[in-house]
Amino acid sequence: MSKGFASNFRMTLLAVCVFACFVAVGVRLVYLHVIDREKLLAFVDKARRQIVVEHARRGAILDTNGSILATSRSYVVLGADPEMMREEDSGKWIELARLMGADYFELDRLLRRNMAAAQAALAAGGEGKERRIRYVKLADEIDERVYDEIARLRIRGVYGTRGYKRVYPGNELAAHVLGYINKENAPVTGAEKHFDLFLKGQDGWIESERDGHRREMAQFRTREVQPVDGYDVVLTIDSVVQNIIERELAVIASKFNPKFATIIVSDPQTGAILGLANYPTYDLNNFAKAPLDHQRNNAVADVIEPGSTFKIVAAGAALNDGVVTPFTMFDCDAPTVLINGKERKLPKEDHPMGTLNVAQIVSKSSNRGAAHLAIRLGEQRFYEYVRAFGFGEPTRFGLGGEVRGLLEEPRRWDGLTITRMPMGHAVAATPLQIHMAMSAVANGGALLRPQILREVRDQSGEIVHRIEPEKRTQVLKPSVAAELTQMLHNVMREGGTGHGFDIPGFELAGKTGTTQKIVDGRYVNNRHVASFVGFFPASRPRVVLSVIVDDAKVHGGTAYGRAVSAPAFRNVAEQLIQYLEIKPVAPSRNMLALNGGVR
Repeated sequence: MSKGFASNFRMTLLAVCVFACFVAVGVRLVYLHVIDREKLLAFVDKARRQIVVEHARRGAILDTNGSILATSRSYVVLGADPEMMREEDSGKWIELARLMGADYFELDRLLRRNMAAAQAALAAGGEGKERRIRYVKLADEIDERVYDEIARLRIRGVYGTRGYKRVYPGNELAAHVLGYINKENAPVTGAEKHFDLFLKGQDGWIESERDGHRREMAQFRTREVQPVDGYDVVLTIDSVVQNIIERELAVIASKFNPKFATIIVSDPQTGAILGLANYPTYDLNNFAKAPLDHQRNNAVADVIEPGSTFKIVAAGAALNDGVVTPFTMFDCDAPTVLINGKERKLPKEDHPMGTLNVAQIVSKSSNRGAAHLAIRLGEQRFYEYVRAFGFGEPTRFGLGGEVRGLLEEPRRWDGLTITRMPMGHAVAATPLQIHMAMSAVANGGALLRPQILREVRDQSGEIVHRIEPEKRTQVLKPSVAAELTQMLHNVMREGGTGHGFDIPGFELAGKTGTTQKIVDGRYVNNRHVASFVGFFPASRPRVVLSVIVDDAKVHGGTAYGRAVSAPAFRNVAEQLIQYLEIKPVAPSRNMLALNGGVR
């Protein structure tokens, strides 16, 4: 008969099983805490530890008056962790969809599909095809106030990451000056790229732990580095001036449909660029839709033959070296000239010129007269002046993309170069090089570096870096620059190529330019570059203004600088006079009527 249920064998078996369980637990604990400790700690640490990047706010780009040209708007990228989401929160999804501005049914399908996939991957250990899903993007950009409402819903697993988006309030305004930030938050062109060192700031980060709800446990923070926002960059650009010239470019584009057109406005005394605009242009807020050609800064990246605007070089150089006076006479009807005992052909004139003095050569824009002036100087000396005026080398404009232009050394010239270069052929330059050469005449003979950056400010508005005007070289004596200025003012008077476009009382001085384009290696008669480059008031220059139009389409006529660029020059000048409050200038004895040969 049995002694009862608890026999010795059964008691022994039970004891062995209990002991085995304790041994198994002990072995497992040893395995977890000793043998595989480092590996498991690393996994736990990875799961709980987090480094959250705190993005710095990129500095703003301002115009010279403090108006915002580019700024950074904060936003939130909304995402979800499907592993952390719970079915009991699904009742809040309809409100989440409303706040997001999304379709509820699409959001429901997206979340449920990813939650199921996440659970399957978790059950499979995240191996093979069933990889763990820890993040699903719900929305690219959510306003911070909207995100605050979403956060109040307390939907487990839904969270936001803050960031900044670059915004350009003026859309197309100063597009080629500002440049843009691409989708990867990398600066691509313009001020955004070349002043990135000042603008970008320094990201910070927080190293801490998070709980199972992905919430930070601040008590476990081990390191916190605050972000340092970028500096604000103040440009020399004036938004009002920029708007004036961009509207004028739109008029030029509608009337003449050019290949490109450029208008530049600057302060001759400092080299500060007040406005620089190109056609075609593009919207900075939609840069991805703009063709690459529209993003090209033609003012510094394209070269043209300057045409008659280049005659200031020959005239200024000859006067500066004293080989002529304003009243030295030249026969501008003779078709040839002797150079070193050899007869050379002179360029053609648009109409018979007769005998002209130097002042009349400038005002009437005589091709042969300009050639005579350069011949008086000689090839080497004329070349040195061309270089001194800034041609053949970059202006060192601060936004990059600039080309040097084309200027060959005298040893590579042919027999006609000395007669053709003075009229603006056989040399190629950017619109900005042409503009700065005229600026040198306006300011008394000094070639300045064009200035686009005015100053850099910290977030409190304190100036941390200021840019001063930079003189590159003294091209002309001040007295010679004054003489040449008088001649350029006479361009606007009766008999001059700019007659009819002066503004009485404001002493416009300038030079028209029309040059035939080279197509397939030859000059053609039906395609031109039209220019007008000048400054005002002539006796005390406040503004240098250039209007350059490439390949304008003039129905039934020729795209002369007088017909295409001079009207735009005057239109812009009238608006700048009003905006900049330039006062009328009383007639000055210094503005001599050199056309008449007054001594």
